[in-house]
Amino acid sequence: MTNNGTETPGDVEQVVGLDQQTKGRKRLMLWLGAVIALVLLVIVVSYLNSDKDTAIHFKTVEVQAGDLTVTVTATGELEPVKQVEVGTEVSGTIQSVEVDYNDRVKVGQVLVRLDTDQLEAKFRQSQASLALAKARVKEAEATVIETRNKHHRSKELAKTGLCSQEECDTTEAAYKRAEAAHASTRAQVTQARAQLDADQTALKKAVIHSPINGIVLKRNVEPGQTVAASFQAPVLFTLAEDLAKMELHVDIDEADVGQVQEGQKASFTVDAYPDRLFLARILKVYYAPQVVQDVVTYEALLSVDNSELLLRPGMTATADIIIKQVENVMLVPNAALRFTPPQTTPDASVMRSILPGPPRAPGKQRKVILSEKTQQRVWTLQDNVAVAIPVTIGVTDGRVTEILDGDIKPGMPLLVDTVSTGR
Repeated sequence: MTNNGTETPGDVEQVVGLDQQTKGRKRLMLWLGAVIALVLLVIVVSYLNSDKDTAIHFKTVEVQAGDLTVTVTATGELEPVKQVEVGTEVSGTIQSVEVDYNDRVKVGQVLVRLDTDQLEAKFRQSQASLALAKARVKEAEATVIETRNKHHRSKELAKTGLCSQEECDTTEAAYKRAEAAHASTRAQVTQARAQLDADQTALKKAVIHSPINGIVLKRNVEPGQTVAASFQAPVLFTLAEDLAKMELHVDIDEADVGQVQEGQKASFTVDAYPDRLFLARILKVYYAPQVVQDVVTYEALLSVDNSELLLRPGMTATADIIIKQVENVMLVPNAALRFTPPQTTPDASVMRSILPGPPRAPGKQRKVILSEKTQQRVWTLQDNVAVAIPVTIGVTDGRVTEILDGDIKPGMPLLVDTVSTGR
C-alpha cells in the first residue's frame, strides 16, 4: 500500500492468501467433526445391534418348604462289643485243636490241649519233694525232742553239782539248733507244697478253655506247633462274645467334633451292602486326639444292632451323623446364595466413558447399608430386572440352606445361573 491510499498488486495477493488459509482450516474442522460423529454413530449402532442379537436368560429355581437334615460324615471300622484274645501261660507242644473258624463256643469249652508229658513229670517230682520235706520235718521233730530232754536233765544235774555249766550250755545250744532245723524243714514243706500247686496249675492250664460264650474269629495254632510263653503269652484264638451287637469306631474331623454329641442318631453303609442303610447311635466321643500326617481327628464310638448278622468285624463303614434336623422351613439351593447377576447395561457404561456426563453432587452419592442380621442375599426377577432380596440363613446340608428371615415365600423363583442366547 502507498502513502496516497492506493493498493499495490502485492498487497492484494497477500489478503487473498490469508482468506484461502482460513477457509481451508474451516473445511478441515468440518471433516474432523464429521468423522468423529460417524465413529460415534458406528459405536452406538454396533452396541444396539449386539444387544438385539444377544439376550441374557436366567435359570431359576423355586423356593421350597420342607424338612432339612444336617449331617457330619466320618469313616471307620466295625468291631465286636467284646473281643477276647485267648493265649497260653505254659509252654509246650500243641497236642490237639478242638475248634475252628466261625465255631460257636461256650464258657469252659476245651479249645486246645497241650502235650502234658513234661508237665506230669514235674508234677510227680514236686509230689516227691513234698513227701521228702515232710519226712525231714518228722526227723527234725525227733531231734528237737531228744535235745530238749538232754537239756532238761542237764539243768537238773547242775542243781546237784553233777553237771558243769559248760555241759548245760552245750545241751541248751543243741536244743536251740534242733528247733531251728525243725523250723527250716517246715519251711521246706511249705515251699515244696507251693511248687506242687504251681505244677498242678500248669498241668491244668495245659488244657485251654473258652472264657466267654461267643464265636471264633481267628485261629492262630495248629496241632504239633510249639508255643513258648517264656516272654509273652502267644495268642492262639480271637473270640467275639456276641456279634448281634457291634460297635462302629469312626474318626471325626476336628472341624466337626464340636457338633457331635452323645445320643445323636446316625446311619452308615458298607461296601458289602451298598444299597443297604444301617442305623447306629453315638455312645461317646473320646477327648484324646489322633494325629495322622498333621490331620487331627477324634474317635467316636457308635452302637450298632447286628441282629441279622450281616455285618462282620473289620468292615469299613461310611457314617452320616445327624447333628440337626429342622421341619417345615423354607429352603433355597446354595446356588441361589452364590449367584450374582451380570451387568445389564454395558452400553451405557461405554457411552459414559466416551461422553462423560456432569459430575455427581457430593451429597447425592448412593450408599448401600446392610442390616447386621443379613448374612446373604438372593435374586429374583421383577419386570425382567434382577432384584436382590436380603435373607438370614440357617443351617445347610451342602445342597440347600434354611432361610430364617427374608421377604421370600414358597414357590418364588430365584436366580441361580445365566444363559446367553442369540435371537
